[in-house]
Amino acid sequence: MTRDALFITPSLSIPRAELVFRASRSGGAGGQHVNTSSTRVEVLWDLSNSAVVTAQERQRLLAKLAARLDSNGFLRVVSSARRSQQQNREDAEERLAQLVRQALVVPKTRKKTKPSRAAKEQRLSEKKRRAERKQHRRQRDFD
Repeated sequence: MTRDALFITPSLSIPRAELVFRASRSGGAGGQHVNTSSTRVEVLWDLSNSAVVTAQERQRLLAKLAARLDSNGFLRVVSSARRSQQQNREDAEERLAQLVRQALVVPKTRKKTKPSRAAKEQRLSEKKRRAERKQHRRQRDFD
């Protein structure tokens, strides 16, 4: 991982200059330490004005991550799981990268397929066998 950019895919890396980091006090366990140190980290990325994504990628990201964007078009990821600000920063960066990576995946288009002739014949012959079996059950006379 380079220091000046956040690796997403081989063709996409977000420059750290485009990321905004904010630290605040974290809640939860930690005793007196949690009340005095700002370990919670918030990472913001201005997706709508980013220079590193193509128009097509931007459109896809905006559509896929619409629920995670704020009114200004910033993608926001928060981490407060760890006790150190540096660990939370790394965690938030990795989660941001994972989010973007998943949103950029283009699902394969489904190709229509037809059952083969042998498969059709097998299905029909099985149907006939089942029907004959049931016919034989009906024809028995139990007197």
